[in-house]
Amino acid sequence: MTPLLAFSDVELYYDHVYALKGVTLEVHEGETVALIGANGAGKSSILRAITGLKRVKAGEIHFAGRRIDGLDPDEIVRMGLAMVPEGRRVFPYMSVKDNLLMGAFTRSDKAGIDLTLEMVLSRFPRLKERYSQTAGTMSGGEQQMLVISRALMAKPRLLLLDEPSLGIAPKLVQDIARSIVAINRDEKVSVLLVEQNSRMALRISQRAYALTTGSVALSGRSAELLDDERVKQLYLGGEL
Repeated sequence: MTPLLAFSDVELYYDHVYALKGVTLEVHEGETVALIGANGAGKSSILRAITGLKRVKAGEIHFAGRRIDGLDPDEIVRMGLAMVPEGRRVFPYMSVKDNLLMGAFTRSDKAGIDLTLEMVLSRFPRLKERYSQTAGTMSGGEQQMLVISRALMAKPRLLLLDEPSLGIAPKLVQDIARSIVAINRDEKVSVLLVEQNSRMALRISQRAYALTTGSVALSGRSAELLDDERVKQLYLGGEL
């Protein structure tokens, strides 16, 4: 079966320092796939390459059967790919409502936009409570809910999440993890999840890739990697 996303032998450099060295990975329709690894391992570089924010030096990236390395970011978004960047990045002086509608800028189907808006407000009731509030006055966890919802407003086939648990209170991390599972299951959105919280990432994904200094060190079924002694030592602090 042809994967939804195919990332093949990709090399990426910042100036003359390599960030990715021959990385190959896949995401199939309906999957949640996790990328785990320490800071500097190359996880966010993979997302930047996929979205066209950083040009690759070698290799190919295909999405939905079409080669996308070399395309502009806005063209990639229109194909059905949306990213939730690290650090939340809301429009702080705009309302929750307007932040959400910004996510639908590529769409012109007003009735469809209204349905998606209803879906995300149902998925994250707190956003409905804060609907007219300016986004910059919300808590970190609420802002994370908002940026995930804003990405869903584009009605993507593949959702890229960059460190969604970073800087979030533990209780809200659990809420966000459950939401990612529900989005994948109920909305049929495939997910590529970058996370330093390796336990959480492995528990909510079907497959995972473990990165070390720009290369894939291990890959496989997430449930199996949770029990792998190498993963426990390198990424899970030695114990579950």
